[in-house]
Amino acid sequence: MTKQVHFGGRPVWVEVSLRAITKNLDTVRRHVGPRLEILAVVKSNAYGLGAVPVTKALERAGANRFGVTCSNEGLELRQAGVRKPILVLTGFWPGEEKRFIDKRLTPTVTRVDDVRLLERAARAARVKSKLRFHLKINTGMNRLGILPSELAAFANALADCRHLQLEGTLTHFASAEDFSARQTDDQEHLFRECLERMHALGISPGIVHMANSGAICARPSTWADMIRPGAILYGYYQSFDPPRKGQEVRDQLPLEPSLSMRARIITLRDLPPGQPVGYGARFTTERPSRIAVINAGYADGIMRQRTNRGCALVRGRRVPLVGAISMDLTTLDVTDVPGVALGDIVTIYGKDGNAEIKVSDVAREIGTVTSDLLCALGRRVPRYYL
Repeated sequence: MTKQVHFGGRPVWVEVSLRAITKNLDTVRRHVGPRLEILAVVKSNAYGLGAVPVTKALERAGANRFGVTCSNEGLELRQAGVRKPILVLTGFWPGEEKRFIDKRLTPTVTRVDDVRLLERAARAARVKSKLRFHLKINTGMNRLGILPSELAAFANALADCRHLQLEGTLTHFASAEDFSARQTDDQEHLFRECLERMHALGISPGIVHMANSGAICARPSTWADMIRPGAILYGYYQSFDPPRKGQEVRDQLPLEPSLSMRARIITLRDLPPGQPVGYGARFTTERPSRIAVINAGYADGIMRQRTNRGCALVRGRRVPLVGAISMDLTTLDVTDVPGVALGDIVTIYGKDGNAEIKVSDVAREIGTVTSDLLCALGRRVPRYYL
């Protein structure tokens, strides 16, 4: 059991293993080989684990580039001293162009009009070298990216730009983990057709990248020039389990979970049978029960969907979560834990003795994806980097 102390007035904290994260990066590197570039996706505060310390660890460990959602996330990394290229994956809002130039952030073009906006900004800034950008092509996700039918218009717009350089071309898969449907195969085929069309138009696509975590694990044909690992860097598959159908055992990567979330018992209460617990009396004792309270709730990342579902670990034993998960507090039935005491550590995610609760276990319980749970970790929960 961890001996981690807590700070900040509330006995709840998260432990992040930077060693596990860098080990997962090495696992991915060995899986795809040394030739490919790795763009580590550290968006949404590195999936809730802390963008700055995680990115710095990955930079030291040899990640080639980083992917973020917006310019603010990129700016945070630059201010922290991250020097390697940072790609803003979801494009930019008109008016942000100068910030990209000043902070050396790489924009993603998702509309043909974006090209003209970037050219105008680069010309006004009198950049000494061309402003590099990546082009996103919509192959079936139908969120961001130019349509295949717009490639000629993009080529015409780019031909008028003397201050821009197309550094890379990408697409994004909607169902990389799903081997029961053809969507990913169709997207890959369409993307390759678009690359051929670009060559025919006299445009070099630069660094070609399309493989997210699911595709990295199981679809080698999608690896191209660069891969974009996200959840697997943190030790988790996006869905409940690694993709299985259509892949060999060797493609199920030996990932190491990087997150532990813990709290301490702040109250113990002995209740007779028939007593309600928590909001709405969602749980009623059926026997003489010992109920423990921890100072963490859905504002901290214990999802409310876990009300009367799932468990935590106390003294190496699984104990059920009982009653409604509230904003700041969660209740557990510790009746069957001998010697349970005030101040005992409760493990919400992570290991305690021989027992373990993984984020993917909880994702399965409530029917969501692992990144949903990681990103739900509250800002008021202190992170400790091991």
